[in-house]
Amino acid sequence: MTANLTITGLLTQGAAQLDRVADSPRLDAELLLAHATGYRRARLKSHPEDVPDADARNRYAELIARRAQGEPLAYIVGSRGFWTLELAVTPAVLVPRPETELLVERALALRPDPDGRVVDLGTGSGAIALALASERPQWRVTATDISSEALAVARSNARTLSLERVEFLEGSWFVPLGERRFDIVVSNPPYIGADEPEMATPALLREPRGALSPGRDALASLLQIVQAAPPHLEPGGWLLLEHGATQAAEVARALVVRGFRHVRSHRDLAGHERMTEAQWG
Repeated sequence: MTANLTITGLLTQGAAQLDRVADSPRLDAELLLAHATGYRRARLKSHPEDVPDADARNRYAELIARRAQGEPLAYIVGSRGFWTLELAVTPAVLVPRPETELLVERALALRPDPDGRVVDLGTGSGAIALALASERPQWRVTATDISSEALAVARSNARTLSLERVEFLEGSWFVPLGERRFDIVVSNPPYIGADEPEMATPALLREPRGALSPGRDALASLLQIVQAAPPHLEPGGWLLLEHGATQAAEVARALVVRGFRHVRSHRDLAGHERMTEAQWG
């Protein structure tokens, strides 16, 4: 990058470098410059004529280069906002997506009771479990994940957010839960087929493959959870599943065949049928 550029110049140059890789290149450039300088974004906007020192400019150039190579922004800055929380993220976990907040929204709506038992399967960074725990302080929230590295991130987030009452268990889906039953089972499992072109995009290549894809059968994990869920649900309990934008009908069909009722799909902000809920009992 050109030496002695102002904040405005650095942002313009950085956004241009990110134009082909980022959905919002200017925003990404702002977040990376804030991270490199230690400034708040508000200061970047209020002092556009400032010239950051050479060390900050060099750090910024390195961060822009990493982002331009497709590395997710959250991995570069080390955190991502989800619901009302700021979560630490590493390459051991998926970057939390805005559409996954729909699972949190629906879980809260389906159970307004102050008490309840909830489990988040495949918790990753702990995003869903911690969001629910933050909104319902009396709920007993459990989270499972097969990855010990992911659980380390989730436990660290729980400590940072003072939500250490959330229980984290290592194992695949329901395996570490024994015969325990819950009022709500929620999950954002892998649902992209291993051979789908999406898996070759630069951003997804950096995220844990096992958290994105169950293999060649994109529905494998979703169907496994549907089949295994009933013994772990209280009568009247709910199963909430995030899935691919074109998978709602197949997931709903599997739920009906398994004996669930009140099967409903919900659209995300982009208009895609992103999650499906169903009641057992």
